[in-house]
Amino acid sequence: MSLCGIDEAGRGCCAGDLVVAGVILTSEIAGLHDSKKLSEKKREALFDLVKQNSKHHIVIIKSSRIDDKGISTCMKEALTQIQQKLSADEYLFDGNTTFGIKNLQTMVKADGKVPEVSAASILAKVTHDRNILEDAKKYPQYQFEKHKGYATALHVAMIKEHGYSPIHRKSYKIKALQPTLF
Repeated sequence: MSLCGIDEAGRGCCAGDLVVAGVILTSEIAGLHDSKKLSEKKREALFDLVKQNSKHHIVIIKSSRIDDKGISTCMKEALTQIQQKLSADEYLFDGNTTFGIKNLQTMVKADGKVPEVSAASILAKVTHDRNILEDAKKYPQYQFEKHKGYATALHVAMIKEHGYSPIHRKSYKIKALQPTLF
C-alpha cells in the first residue's frame, strides 16, 4: 500500500510563492519531522535525501496567480496536479480540509507524525525559502530573508515604507495596512 504525503509552505504569506509538495518514500529516511521544527541546516540536508529516496512532485504557484484565482482554488489545483503526477493508494494532506479533492485524507499535524508528510513538508519549506531568498536579492528593501514573506511587524513596516512589490499578494488584506475610522 503506497502513501503520498502532501504539505504546503507559504499559504499564509502575503508575499512570495505558495509551494505544495507530494512525496512517496521509496526508502526510510532517519530524522524526518515537521519542517518548522528542524533547523535550516537540517532541512537542507534532508531535502536532498528526500529527493533521492522518493517519488515526488513540487508545485510552485506565484503570487499573481493567487491574486487572480484565490488561495483555495490554487490549493485545489496543486493538490489535483500532485494526484495526477504521483500514483498512490492513499493521499494524506497536512491540515483539516480537502479543498474538495476526492481520494484525499487529512490529518492535523501530520507533518510531525507521518514520515511521507514530514518529507513533503521539508520539500515545500526548503523550496519556498530558497525562492523567497532569491526574491530578497531582487527586492532588498523588504528584507524577505528575515520574515520569508509572512506579515510580521517588520514586513508590514517595509510595505508601509515602500508599497507593494511585484511578488506581494495584493488580494490579501493585511489588517495593519487597512484604514480605520479612528
